[in-house]
Amino acid sequence: MILYLDTSAFVKRYVREQGSDEVLALIDQAELVGSSLLTRVEMASALAKASRMGWVGVVDAHKAWELFLRHWQAVTRFSVTPPLVERASTLAWDHGMRGYDSIHFASAIIWQETLEMPIVLATYDRELWLAARNVGMAAWPDQPAWAVS
Repeated sequence: MILYLDTSAFVKRYVREQGSDEVLALIDQAELVGSSLLTRVEMASALAKASRMGWVGVVDAHKAWELFLRHWQAVTRFSVTPPLVERASTLAWDHGMRGYDSIHFASAIIWQETLEMPIVLATYDRELWLAARNVGMAAWPDQPAWAVS
């Protein structure tokens, strides 16, 4: 399986929360893991916020960041290029997504088109998950908590 992780899924690898075990298992199953270069910025922001809010201790946040940076070297990283931004802009408009989510979505779509094989987009963002499903892309988790009645 080829796996694209957005930041909402990626962070669960480093901060223990609901869904962390499932994300770890998914990553272990993947042959290849990719994400946008923006994930690095979003991870720094998420870990810093978790520390400021007291959800994670300062030392643990720094350890998580260092571990992320080590793992980051093995991730296929997608640059933010003018064609990607153009595609993301269209996707944002068409699917009503926030900016960075649109960058993740465009990165995943372009990767899938380039590989000419399906990828799995892992996200805990409702709009991104729905957009992926709407274009026929495999979105994970199969049944997100917000979709359960």
